[in-house]
Amino acid sequence: MAKDELQVLNALDVAKTQWYHFTAIIIAGMGFFTDAYDLFCISLVTKLLGRIYYYKQGSSSPGTLPPNVAAAVNGVAFVGTLTGQLFFGWLGDKLGRKRVYGITLMLMVICSLASGFSFGRSPTNVMATLCFFRFWLGFGIGGDYPLSATIMSEYANKKTRGAFIAAVFAMQGFGILAGGMVAIIVSGAFKANFPSPPFEKNPNTSTVPEADYVWRMILMFGALPALLTYYWRMKMPETARYTALVAKNAKQAAADMSKVLQVDLEDERQQEKPKEEKGSDYGLFSTQFLRKHGLHLLGTTSTWFLLDIAFYSQNLFQKDIFTAIGWIPKAKTMNAIEEVYRIARAQTLIALCSTVPGYWFTVALIDKMGRFRIQLMGFIFMTLFMFALAIPYHHWTLPHNRIGFVVMYSLTFFFSNFGPNATTFVVPAEIFPARLRSTCHGISAASGKAGAMVGAFGFLYAAEGIGVQKSLIILGVVSLLGIFFTFLVPESKGKSLEEMSGEAEPENGNQTQTSHEIRIA
Repeated sequence: MAKDELQVLNALDVAKTQWYHFTAIIIAGMGFFTDAYDLFCISLVTKLLGRIYYYKQGSSSPGTLPPNVAAAVNGVAFVGTLTGQLFFGWLGDKLGRKRVYGITLMLMVICSLASGFSFGRSPTNVMATLCFFRFWLGFGIGGDYPLSATIMSEYANKKTRGAFIAAVFAMQGFGILAGGMVAIIVSGAFKANFPSPPFEKNPNTSTVPEADYVWRMILMFGALPALLTYYWRMKMPETARYTALVAKNAKQAAADMSKVLQVDLEDERQQEKPKEEKGSDYGLFSTQFLRKHGLHLLGTTSTWFLLDIAFYSQNLFQKDIFTAIGWIPKAKTMNAIEEVYRIARAQTLIALCSTVPGYWFTVALIDKMGRFRIQLMGFIFMTLFMFALAIPYHHWTLPHNRIGFVVMYSLTFFFSNFGPNATTFVVPAEIFPARLRSTCHGISAASGKAGAMVGAFGFLYAAEGIGVQKSLIILGVVSLLGIFFTFLVPESKGKSLEEMSGEAEPENGNQTQTSHEIRIA
């Protein structure tokens, strides 16, 4: 590594925490706020969609989405997200983080609004249009994962880098919470202004025509937070690590960072671009990458895959679990809008009491405990609580034990967020080389979304076919596997990005610069 590049990166590693670090957290974090809102708000309105579009006249129960339609509506955004993570992760390394950062956000704004305008003459047309726009919404969301993580890791100093990246991801908790709160407000307003009887009293009038606006308004609100941060995202300069290590322009990197951070870089001078040392430009599919980072990539992809099977299964289908234990009344005892209100209230309570605190426990402790310990601890407790719910499942369904079930169920959320749900996002942004960092994070995240699709599609059929108890046992086994694969992931606490990736090391005998300068900076 050339001396001028090293000085720029050293300055970033030892820079004091400044106002712009928090600004970057908000700018990047609002993308994740929107991501979580858009991905999880659909679970609040799927039962309403079934009542509106799939009620059969004369039926003794409210309409429900057919299994294939429910799977598509819940899961199509994950397919788009997986595709976007791979594509934008690769593009972020090819063109730079900043150049593609605004595209993802604008795609999310447009498709959030378009999802609410999913009109058609038949239920099939409405659902097909909704799925089309939610795929492209997911595509934009997917790009936000590798870009936000990489940008935050490359801006941060090494002392608080884990907390900064985790704080960006923690905005996801507020997005889930906001989804529930918006649904409560919208459904509460419509419930007050358009009263209707429960389904069992009058099936034909229990779903008022105005209910069709409820789900559309909830989905469209997701465009607002993304739109509000678009200008500031466009004003962010390219990260110094990309400019110095990939674009090979240390002077420009110093100039960019001097605009937003108070670091002493005035003496940097433009030098002739250093020649690439032989062996330092290995690609993703090279034997050198496989030797240096192959097990690391296996560790980040496998743990994220296993985590998301459990995490998204719980989030998307918690309404079914709450109904099964009687915490949400049976559908026929409510009208359509009341059901949305009850589901949103339950999800908001879980988010407020366990999901959001779990994220911020990680933010507070990740640079003290380390990534490995938090991830291992999270998987262990997820496994224990899943089995504790599943094995005596009949016990928890008894009326006087239902509150206990909700508490135990909430703790699985807490330890997924104060655990692998946060660390699987943080670590891939720290351990790979700068020229492959966004790509490898995208691959890891895409593996996670493959797990989310297994959760979204698989748990839907599993809960109906084998029941909630056996589904929870399966999720417990999945979490148990996560414990073992965690041992493939290295600890990055307190180390610079260049130490973790090996970029601080000399590539051949002709290079005199050593990584010692980074360690003592």
